[in-house]
Amino acid sequence: MVMATTTSTAAHMSLASVTLEVADPEAARRFYSAFGVDTYIHLRASEAHSTGFRGFTLALTVSGPATVDGFVGAAVDAGATVLKPAAKSLWGYGGVVQAPDGTIWKIATSAKKHTGPATREIDELVLLLGVEDVKATKQFYVARGLTVAKSFGGKYAEFAPGTSSPVKLALYKRRALAKDLGVPAEGSGSHRIVLGSTADTFTDPDGFAWEAAASGAPTLS
Repeated sequence: MVMATTTSTAAHMSLASVTLEVADPEAARRFYSAFGVDTYIHLRASEAHSTGFRGFTLALTVSGPATVDGFVGAAVDAGATVLKPAAKSLWGYGGVVQAPDGTIWKIATSAKKHTGPATREIDELVLLLGVEDVKATKQFYVARGLTVAKSFGGKYAEFAPGTSSPVKLALYKRRALAKDLGVPAEGSGSHRIVLGSTADTFTDPDGFAWEAAASGAPTLS
């Protein structure tokens, strides 16, 4: 499969923030602080109707299996549910948990062997949006000013990160993403996530909402 890169003549735009919409911000704040990702996300109160798979996951890449186990353990101790126990796979070692607010998190490493002690360091955090048509949604974002860093046909696309957020944005087929996470692909209602834009406010073809970062949500601190 050929990997392609794409650039745009539109004004550059990037992901500035990720805001999770939760029913109980105080409880979510406690969970994410204990989990160890509180500096990466914002929280906002919402009672928006949402059922089933919300169409996205936040994926942590870490240095080794011991660190994967550490993050999974911290999440479970704080109230998360294990969707896929941490285990070896073709690509490395990883597990999937669901936070009490419903957000699904994947923690993984490319390493298969325990080569060092657990740390609390996160090498990369990627927001994976499950979309119906990767190519079409990729072009939508390119037209908005995002720069494609990696693209694997109609299966996956990753955008170049901006300087405003430590979170990378990527696109994956919705059903493939749900299968990888171990959940049914069906879902309806709100995605319960808002993406902060360094440009304007808009909604993408799959219903993911973006807002100008200047009107951003309160942080966890």
